[in-house]
Amino acid sequence: VQLVESGGGLVQAGDSLRLSCAASGRSFSDYGMGWFRQAPGKEREFVAGVNWNGGTTRYADAVKGRFTISRDRAKNTLYLQMNRLKPEDTAVYYCAASTPYSDVLITPVGYSYWGQGTQVTISS
Repeated sequence: VQLVESGGGLVQAGDSLRLSCAASGRSFSDYGMGWFRQAPGKEREFVAGVNWNGGTTRYADAVKGRFTISRDRAKNTLYLQMNRLKPEDTAVYYCAASTPYSDVLITPVGYSYWGQGTQVTISS
């Protein structure tokens, strides 16, 4: 079972990035899923989440209005569109899957599967 993130990189403030998280080994189409990030010296924090059927999303206040989470259940893939990026968005971004038919969870402890992370660096 694997979650593999991609799409990270180094961009300038104001630019956009789209992260993808491809699942393999099992279907996560009916799992709640989320994006977290961790900056150096800081705890892992919730960024965005989506419930099992895609009908409910939640965002951290710091990214609300700039980031959009979405999922393609047929492709077993989760996305995070990040617009108007800021230097404080710099972090390693992780995707995670919680449990079947779950709502949006905003704490890491609710997630059972994690990707390896992708680095996002925003220069000022």
